Amino acid sequence: MPTMLRMLLASMAVLTLIWSAGCAPTRQNAGSGQTRVTPTAVEIKGSDTMVNLNQAWAESYMQENRNTRVVVNGGGSGTGIAALIEGKTDIAAASRAMTQEEIDAATKDGHAPVKHIVGLDGIAVIVNPANPVKSLTVAQLAAMYTGKTTDWKQVGGKAGKIVLLGREVNSGTHVFFKEHVIQGGNSKASADYAKSTLFVSSSQAIVSEVANNPRAIGYVGLGYVSDTVRALPIASATGKPAVAPSPESVVAGTYPISRPLYYYTLGEPSGAVKAFLDYVLSPDGQAVVRELEFVPVK
Repeated sequence: MPTMLRMLLASMAVLTLIWSAGCAPTRQNAGSGQTRVTPTAVEIKGSDTMVNLNQAWAESYMQENRNTRVVVNGGGSGTGIAALIEGKTDIAAASRAMTQEEIDAATKDGHAPVKHIVGLDGIAVIVNPANPVKSLTVAQLAAMYTGKTTDWKQVGGKAGKIVLLGREVNSGTHVFFKEHVIQGGNSKASADYAKSTLFVSSSQAIVSEVANNPRAIGYVGLGYVSDTVRALPIASATGKPAVAPSPESVVAGTYPISRPLYYYTLGEPSGAVKAFLDYVLSPDGQAVVRELEFVPVK
């Protein structure tokens, strides 16, 4: 785990309490027609995959901009998007794109959501280091997560029931994995997670469980892979080369399970929100992306 990430995890609870006290931004109610007041604080809510990245950006930005407070909360991409639609956050952090239904819900009050791609990520498929399986195809993963393949010996491992771990339903990672792996890129397909899948509330919980269970398999963002687990190379199809997840393979487009990371705002950002977003997309902000083992967009 990167040094910066360890430091941020240790300080996150204290920083959140400090930032939350008396610094909520002033904003209009959705659809009221009132002019928005430039916030003295910037609030970010959403993706748990991005929460450490958001925290790092916030800490770095506030060191140079002491008149602006940046408040970071997780809860999942769906939670952040819902808060944005309701006018309860300035920025929704999401590891998936907004659905048309969500866009319509936001737009009906006169505030069309604006998408900002702030980084890239690969979804790493992780197993216990003792697991002898060397690689998998996307089709093999889909068969495992739909319950068609239930024993490790069916994919070249030691005999034993496969323990499936996934993110909870409000997670953007849950949705992305379902659509791009389980449903093979067709979001209208009926395939779904096997009933035996154990859904957990955080990526770190998946890492911890896989590290302690030789029969477990899970998926997390690149920034959560640690030396307590092993990330499997994944092939897009049978006969294709299996590619390890890395920033380089995500940029090259050779790793088959990768995605953009989004910030959403209601309308074009202005004031403190725009200034913070400009920092995120600056060379300094994108250096933070690289430090936390995500992939810069610039």
